[in-house]
Amino acid sequence: MTFSVLVQPSQRRFSVEAGEAVLTAAIQNNITLPYGCKDGACGCCKTRLVSGSVEHGMHLGAALTPEDAANGMILTCCAMPLDDLVLESHVVAEVDAFPVKKIPVRVHSLTRQSSDVMILQLQLPASEKFAYWAGQYIEFILQDGSRRCYSMANAPHTTYETGKVELHIRHVPSGKFTDHVFGTMKERAILRAEGPLGSFYLREKSDKPMIFLASGTGFAPIKALLAHIQHQGIQRPIHFYWGARRPEDWYLHDWVTAQMATMPHLHYIPVLSDAEEKDAWTGRTGFVHHAVMADFPDLSAHQVYACGAPIMVESAQRDFTTQCYLPAEEFFADSFITEADKANHSPK
Repeated sequence: MTFSVLVQPSQRRFSVEAGEAVLTAAIQNNITLPYGCKDGACGCCKTRLVSGSVEHGMHLGAALTPEDAANGMILTCCAMPLDDLVLESHVVAEVDAFPVKKIPVRVHSLTRQSSDVMILQLQLPASEKFAYWAGQYIEFILQDGSRRCYSMANAPHTTYETGKVELHIRHVPSGKFTDHVFGTMKERAILRAEGPLGSFYLREKSDKPMIFLASGTGFAPIKALLAHIQHQGIQRPIHFYWGARRPEDWYLHDWVTAQMATMPHLHYIPVLSDAEEKDAWTGRTGFVHHAVMADFPDLSAHQVYACGAPIMVESAQRDFTTQCYLPAEEFFADSFITEADKANHSPK
């Protein structure tokens, strides 16, 4: 049995097979609904169900709360239609998404940028034209079929010029993939990848000033956005807040400060949260999203792009929309969910 899904207000329509997740069908039809992990964990794909009914597969309770469900929200990544659906989504791309491809990639270089961050450069096949929006991610397909997601940290034009993709990988203790990256992975190793994926990208038709917000390696997609903005000559004001527990977590601090020399509309505010590190730090301290709120109590005329730890993304979205007047549709996020995060929360 096949069901029809209509997305308002764009009036995009696609079909979903019985037992298939709404998001899976949307991606196959090159329609960009909002999403992040595709695994029922981050809540980025939360979408309003206008009409119809769905059955949810396994997901974390934090991703779709009882209040969310009562307000008509669904998780498209694990929601399977029971009849025809009408959804409300304000971030469906106005043009078709880039096609998602499975490709072999070769490890070009591994650079230890800090004690727990590796910069991984991947070489694409010479014959492969890999197009994506700055801010999107790829998935590695491991030998056992499991997947690991990483945002591309370089702008699309550099991939077109060099055939390479840059990833920033934080070491997760006992992590199946990151232990390999930090331990036994060698240059020239071949990996299987799929992409581009994700709905985190710059809304270029807007002229609003922007707040960029990152924690840890959430900087990776922000770096891609900044490089793309510079390449395109976009002059919209940008305030970039980078939260860290310790100074070394700003692992490309010098890169950001160098960008400011050629991007006068870019303002960089590093924020330190670890109390033990604060005595040696004379800059901003506390929760990174609180620094934004202190500087911008009224965000009604802004767009926000937030990447990093789920608690930071969730707190920023909640507080910016309820306390700082940010329109809900102007908050764009990529929540970095690890396998450990999933294991520490009970699924539904």
